[in-house]
Amino acid sequence: MATFIELPIETYAGPVDPDWCPGCGDFGVLKAVKMAAGKAGVAPKDLVVISGIGCSSNLPGYVHAYGVHSLHGRAVAVATGVRLANIDLKVVITGGDGDGYGIGIGHFIHAMRRNLDLTYVVMDNQIYGLTTGQASPTTMKDMRTKSTPRGNVELPINPIALALVSGATYVARGFSGDPNHMADLIAGGIQHKGFALIDAFSPCVTYNKLNTYPWFKKRVYKLEEDRAYNSTNVRVALEKSFEWGDRIPIGLFYRDEQPTYEDSEPAFKRGPLTKQTLAPDPALFETLVEELM
Repeated sequence: MATFIELPIETYAGPVDPDWCPGCGDFGVLKAVKMAAGKAGVAPKDLVVISGIGCSSNLPGYVHAYGVHSLHGRAVAVATGVRLANIDLKVVITGGDGDGYGIGIGHFIHAMRRNLDLTYVVMDNQIYGLTTGQASPTTMKDMRTKSTPRGNVELPINPIALALVSGATYVARGFSGDPNHMADLIAGGIQHKGFALIDAFSPCVTYNKLNTYPWFKKRVYKLEEDRAYNSTNVRVALEKSFEWGDRIPIGLFYRDEQPTYEDSEPAFKRGPLTKQTLAPDPALFETLVEELM
């Protein structure tokens, strides 16, 4: 078993302070991500945080590590490229429900079925915050928003169920109101070998007046407190993922050890691509030049 040397949260203090709305749930997620990196023993030089577009996607700028603030819905695609270029790096994706479960849902699904070794933290506020309050892919049915003044007619995405049926091998849910618990979930995802999703309830205090901190605190309970719950049984996890209403589970839904996409790639047998010497066979090189000139 690998040994992890825990690092203090101050190790990951970024040079820029967050500019989110006071009370935004993303503050809790930022704290949890930094705590998790420390718990997992990942030094800043070995960590890359990648995001898309949205309020939550500013997060890489607030962490002392390598970071990429990429395009809307393309965080998973960029993270895949980073991970495959250098398999020595720990790659954490941070974004929102609109970015990940809306425009980016195709990349999300295919990364899970490939079981790429990535950790994806989705700040799920059930609203589009950056564009001032439209319905998002996880907005509850009948909820009134700027884009659905008569009530949302669309069924919301179920991220936990989607991840389970798409092949994710680590599936969890946290809540910004309990960053310590969320940090443990994220740390577990970072240490896990394979695709890890941590769906994080992160209340938008400005535009979502329904799914508030009090609303969640009255409903959430931790799966870890149920000794009978089996997080290695995907069918049990899938059934639990549909529990929504007066009681909403958070915690680790499912974990399994499966070969990763990287395990199947012969190019990595000599180590990370960034550390391999590019030395093509001279005769083969001349043949290619002659063919293409």
